[in-house]
Amino acid sequence: MKYIYFTLILGIALFSCKKKGKADFTLKGTLTDATYSIPMNGASVTLYEKIAGNSSYDVVGSTSTDGNGSYSFTFPRNSAESYKIIISKNLYFEIDQLINFSDLSIENDNIRNYSTTAMSWVKLRFINQSPSAADILKYTQSEGKQGCALCCPGGERTLHGAVDTTIYCINDGNTTYAYTFLNGSFPGYKSAITTAFDTTEISLTY
Repeated sequence: MKYIYFTLILGIALFSCKKKGKADFTLKGTLTDATYSIPMNGASVTLYEKIAGNSSYDVVGSTSTDGNGSYSFTFPRNSAESYKIIISKNLYFEIDQLINFSDLSIENDNIRNYSTTAMSWVKLRFINQSPSAADILKYTQSEGKQGCALCCPGGERTLHGAVDTTIYCINDGNTTYAYTFLNGSFPGYKSAITTAFDTTEISLTY
């Protein structure tokens, strides 16, 4: 009788440990098109994990957002240091977010909601009507998307001499792109709202 009771208790303990070891994480959320304030469907969502001691991330799984912009992953709780989620859709800015292992729970769904914006482009056209080698035009972006991998360099930029120059910069769709400029001692300001998925020109003739 004692042997049967001990075996039963041991079996329950082993079953509990085995069940705990197989516990899964559920990571889910929604993706919003911030340009149009609507759910974004058809975006590619890929989850990666970095196992302790490894230097790179391995794919856990991939999915696509549905008509409500929703995505979901259920995956084993491994000995990972961190996870990374990458969300992409053509003509939208990519999302690349790190998720720490310690921030995830097996008790509840882990909700991570994201938003991204449509891409647009600005065509900066600088036309010098009376070119001279001594001409200097300085301009600095004052509004618009900055600091992204595809963005134009920030800070003051200088055009020297005889110029008829065209520069393309990326921007969030349907938002303002603007710059201030200094032509000799003459200051100015140029701006435009850049249309989503399209190219908008800002022309400066001096």
